[in-house]
Amino acid sequence: MRKSVYIFIVSFFAGIACFAQTLPFENNVYRHEIKSIEFYNSKQAGSFPIIDLGGGETVTLGFDDLSGGSRTFNYTIQQCDATWNPSRLSPAEYLESFTDDRLNDYTYSTATFQKYTHYEVKIPNRNIIPKVSGNYILKVYEDGDQNKLILTRKLYVVSKKVAVSANIISSNNVANRRTNQKVNFTVDYTGLPVQNPNTDIRVLLMQNARPETARMNTVPTYIRGTQLVYNDVNINDIPGGNEFRHFDTRTLKLNSERISKIYKDTANTVVLLGDPSRNLPNYTLLYDIDGKFFILNQDGSDPRRDADYAHMYFSLAANKSPEDGTPYIVGQFNDYKLDDRSKLTYDSRGRWYTDLLLKQGVYDYQYVWVSNATKQPDDTFLEGNYFETENEYQLLVYYRQAGARYEQLVGYSLLNTAKQ
Repeated sequence: MRKSVYIFIVSFFAGIACFAQTLPFENNVYRHEIKSIEFYNSKQAGSFPIIDLGGGETVTLGFDDLSGGSRTFNYTIQQCDATWNPSRLSPAEYLESFTDDRLNDYTYSTATFQKYTHYEVKIPNRNIIPKVSGNYILKVYEDGDQNKLILTRKLYVVSKKVAVSANIISSNNVANRRTNQKVNFTVDYTGLPVQNPNTDIRVLLMQNARPETARMNTVPTYIRGTQLVYNDVNINDIPGGNEFRHFDTRTLKLNSERISKIYKDTANTVVLLGDPSRNLPNYTLLYDIDGKFFILNQDGSDPRRDADYAHMYFSLAANKSPEDGTPYIVGQFNDYKLDDRSKLTYDSRGRWYTDLLLKQGVYDYQYVWVSNATKQPDDTFLEGNYFETENEYQLLVYYRQAGARYEQLVGYSLLNTAKQ
């Protein structure tokens, strides 16, 4: 009896471990002291983290460790399918060189209230080189132990083998004409050995690189020779949302447009002007950076090591109480995560507030409302929803050859509603 129970327990926990290892990967931070994570194509800060296979391009990863001193951080990349499940390839099949490497490039902060260590690495490098195209998850972990994860980032490696053309129009649904943006596109796979277009190719569409907006297109509307056309009236019809809110802390010596007060003592404290609800009848043109953030310091020489941190205080007039629901503050700076760190608190004056420790720079953000009735996130309830909103769209084309054990990334296109 005891032996049977023991075998059951071992099998149960082994099943849990196996299940945990096959969960889809996502952008995540696993330690509270890790801040200001930037990950982009090295040609342009803030850009989508995609590189051409063998094209000489790199992505740059940078982040701060607020615990001080230096620690032993290692990193690796793992090949995944289009939905971020680990592929069935071994590291030797998707990496040309070593399977992991140590983060050796770091520098200590200088002349800042908040002390930190800034780490940086570019990939590919002589130790980590992807061999095949596809999705890769970049994992940073401590002491060479992948169970001690620090952060994960999504990396895209493309080998362009298809042509993509696309356009953005207003919704075909009359009820959504003033709010939604519809993306129609065509994929031409001439020269690619496709046996069944309905199963061999699938296309992912994202708005502003936000995973929660992703639409996976598995079956084209119709096939015209070697062209797959995706223009059905019911697909890729996406709410336009609103321009992001923003603030600017490139300098902490004077107030910028959205800054109410700046206090300096043993730490920097910045109080922002109050935020109203923006769910209004008509669209208002505002400049934004599509949810991104940039680490900048006008008063220093290198923001990677001399930009300081500040406690940023946000307040929101949502005209709703905790009995109705809860607002969250999101942006690329926190991976759009709805968790305790992005949750706002209700005060006795009827406003919602929170404070976040953020590095100097320019930030976009918005509020997401989660109703107690539906438990579903709604990013238009407090922000509004308009067809005119300027947005970026990423189109990623995946191909699985018959009998293959992994999915290739064979096409990429970046669209902008204002640049068609």
